[in-house]
Amino acid sequence: MRMILPILVAAIGAMMAAKAGGATPSFEDFDRRARAGERLSVVFFGASLTWGANAGNPQVTSYRGQFARRLEEAYPEAHLKFHDAAIGGTGSQLGVFRLDRDVLAHKPDLVLLDFSANDDIYSDNPETLASYESLVRRIVLDGRAPVLPVIFPFRWNVERGDLGGMKRRDAHLAIAKAYGTVAGDAVALAVERTGRRKEDVARLWPVDGVHPGDEGYALFTDAAWSAFHEAVKGKLVCAAPEKMLYASTYMKAARVRISALQPLPAGWRIGRPNVVSAYFDMLMSRWLDDETIAERPANPARLKVRFSGSIVMLFGESTPKSGKFRAFIDSKPVLPKADKNAPATDLWDAGTLARRLGGNTFLAPVLAEGLDETAEHTLQIEPVFTDPAEVELRIESICVAGGEAKVAPLR
Repeated sequence: MRMILPILVAAIGAMMAAKAGGATPSFEDFDRRARAGERLSVVFFGASLTWGANAGNPQVTSYRGQFARRLEEAYPEAHLKFHDAAIGGTGSQLGVFRLDRDVLAHKPDLVLLDFSANDDIYSDNPETLASYESLVRRIVLDGRAPVLPVIFPFRWNVERGDLGGMKRRDAHLAIAKAYGTVAGDAVALAVERTGRRKEDVARLWPVDGVHPGDEGYALFTDAAWSAFHEAVKGKLVCAAPEKMLYASTYMKAARVRISALQPLPAGWRIGRPNVVSAYFDMLMSRWLDDETIAERPANPARLKVRFSGSIVMLFGESTPKSGKFRAFIDSKPVLPKADKNAPATDLWDAGTLARRLGGNTFLAPVLAEGLDETAEHTLQIEPVFTDPAEVELRIESICVAGGEAKVAPLR
């Protein structure tokens, strides 16, 4: 009886969850509920390869659109609702601070997870592997949903074809296995189908080396669908291992809107994100709830907060009018990553990406990693408008992870 009782309790719990129509991290349960015609929520979480940049019609011929159509064809009785949670050019670190708002808020019954390419498929940086694993873990534990990782390549990954050198691919496959799921490995599929033949690779990426065309997205869809089919057929149930493969830093994270840290410094005001952008997946009115804006002709004072955590980053909007700023942690200047083609500087340029893309986009600089998470730190942001064309700095939130992961005003 002692052996049977836990099994009975688990079975009853699963039946109660299923009866209530709630999500469970089981592919078999998703399949059963879809065949029964239930209402199900599917979230596509990632970057531009999830959005479908360069697709003829990103809503239809992207991998996201094609995978959605396959679900509808496989489950004609189901009431499926699809959610796009993709911001081009972003990685899993920002994803940590978007998870609650852009994914879990939709009460997902299935999540497809991108970011392998943008986190650098040749890198095994433990910081971003920790942020990626935390996404998988929280989708399973907090979202109680099955997660299907998808590993997408850029053109040069396929041309090179050396799967053994793709450290992140190996790591993400290992994470998928540890959490009881299977990954849609479009990297291996593309190498297999093209044989690294330049003409075949070029056909998949006809516009640029990052984003494929419709035929390339069809290949991505094949990889994702094959993994989904394998997970359903194998009746896989996602489960979090007791010990994480990487650091637990990102399991405690906070995205704190500056507008909540009243009173604001002189020269700062609360506003709304712009409703035009360089690309639709970078339209920040979709991804930000408000912005706190420092602007000319005022002489904005420093924004000052205290926080606990080992990583701190900003999330806001980059515009062609965005200016520069200095950042100080514990009263010491924090320098941006050195550019070998430019002189060293203590100024962070909030408008670089917007000016390069020719329109409004996201702002998400990681200011520091590896801080002492047991200590309380201070952060100061000093607007520095060095050019007459630079007139604003737009930030929604300060994002911290590790330790207590807290942000509060610095009086």
